[in-house]
Amino acid sequence: MTPPAAATSFSIETKKLSLWYGSFQALKDVSITIRQGEITGLIGPSGCGKTTLLRCFNRINERYGYVRTTGEIRILGKNIYDTDVSLIELRKEVGMVFQRPNPLPISVYDNVVFGLRVHSGLGSLRKSVLDEAVEKALREVSLWDDLKDRLGVRATTLQLDQQQKLCIARLLPLKPEIILMDEPCSALDSEATLGIEELMLSLVGTYTILIVTHNMAQARRVSDECAFMLLGEIVEHARTENLFLTPRDPRTADYIEGRYG
Repeated sequence: MTPPAAATSFSIETKKLSLWYGSFQALKDVSITIRQGEITGLIGPSGCGKTTLLRCFNRINERYGYVRTTGEIRILGKNIYDTDVSLIELRKEVGMVFQRPNPLPISVYDNVVFGLRVHSGLGSLRKSVLDEAVEKALREVSLWDDLKDRLGVRATTLQLDQQQKLCIARLLPLKPEIILMDEPCSALDSEATLGIEELMLSLVGTYTILIVTHNMAQARRVSDECAFMLLGEIVEHARTENLFLTPRDPRTADYIEGRYG
């Protein structure tokens, strides 16, 4: 998906975005802008629409036949619901990392180059090109030193935090502009969580990252901006320090102070 010529400081913009699962409305007139090259956190109680909103940005919700969406989403200035938008190209631009690590049950090497092979045609890339892509991606996620001599091992045998970093590395050879992360640390212990957070911070500026998290401390540590969602709506969206220290809406204050959720 090629962005239009006009530059924008926002990677994602939504306007009056609503979504229904059958008769249930999960998102209600969501309008939000996500700044380019920053980390934006989505916080809120379970069932408030965070993951649904995240999955709108690569149109993955549409795998379910009972989903209906209205409104507008612009990625890099382009409306992703335009008829000329390719879902394959969109999902190259907008990569996704899920709650539990989901490496393919193949080697570390083949995991990293999987997307390249799919999009370039199996066997059409020289091994030197693939080798370079693997090293570059694994270096970006701080796995190269640990795995450079173990590229042939089955990815599912790695430690959970290594598996999650590998899932991020798998996205990078496709050169996404945006990385969506849905509770990427929920299956990890505190030490592994810190490693993923450090990785996210190292990717700032190169990628736009949008992370769903229930962990208030994590949201404060890693995000530049934060949006609080409740019952399918954006209640408040601000710079993270402002949202946590001086929330404008009493519902935001109640949530971050632990009165519910």
